[in-house]
Amino acid sequence: MTAKTAALVFGLVFIAVGLLGFVDNPIVGTSDDAIFHADQTHNIVHIVSGVLFVLVALAAAGAAKTFLILFGVVYLALGVMGLTSIGSDSMTTLLGFLHVNANDNYLHIGLGVVILLVGLTSRRV
Repeated sequence: MTAKTAALVFGLVFIAVGLLGFVDNPIVGTSDDAIFHADQTHNIVHIVSGVLFVLVALAAAGAAKTFLILFGVVYLALGVMGLTSIGSDSMTTLLGFLHVNANDNYLHIGLGVVILLVGLTSRRV
């Protein structure tokens, strides 16, 4: 798989998840019953991240591999930061504005690893 294709796929998934967060559902949302906590700000971060993936894939395909690697490292770091700061609470705020729960942190770590590995193993173009 090329880095361009991977970035495009990740971008579309992030946009879809961001939009899904605005619809009441048991997977992503503000409800205590939702598996992953995603308030309006969190949804916007997902959409912006997805748009960045798509823009890099379409406008700067040569940079897609580097973008995947950097994004994977950042997501992995956010997941670790969330886990270390959550303490005994089930919810925490990352970077002063992003509300996450423990499931979010595990997902961020998993996504960070996957995106990083895809970036490292994908063909440049």
